[in-house]
Amino acid sequence: DVQLQASGGGLVQPGGSLKLSCAASGFTFSTYFMTWVRQAPGQDPEWVSAITGSGDLTNYADPVKGRFTISRDNAKNTLYLQMNSLEREDTAVYYCATEIHGVTYRGQGTLVTVSS
Repeated sequence: DVQLQASGGGLVQPGGSLKLSCAASGFTFSTYFMTWVRQAPGQDPEWVSAITGSGDLTNYADPVKGRFTISRDNAKNTLYLQMNSLEREDTAVYYCATEIHGVTYRGQGTLVTVSS
């Protein structure tokens, strides 16, 4: 079974940093692009960032461009999201996701709260 488990969230002050991790299992991790998606309270899910299977190409949503960095360690089947210069508007549950043979998988998220 495909499993995705995000971790690393928490409470951080505006301007602070956090690094999220996503442990993947049940599929050939290095073969598939991976994404981070977030959902703020009362809001629709928002795509944040994506990375190719090899890690050579990345893309970011405009609100996080220049502040967030997506990366992956295929030897560890782990996806990361380094978040710097956090803003209150970044408060959300963050999920890692992938699409395999037309099916979208999204694991349990991790809550990031940016507040003073």
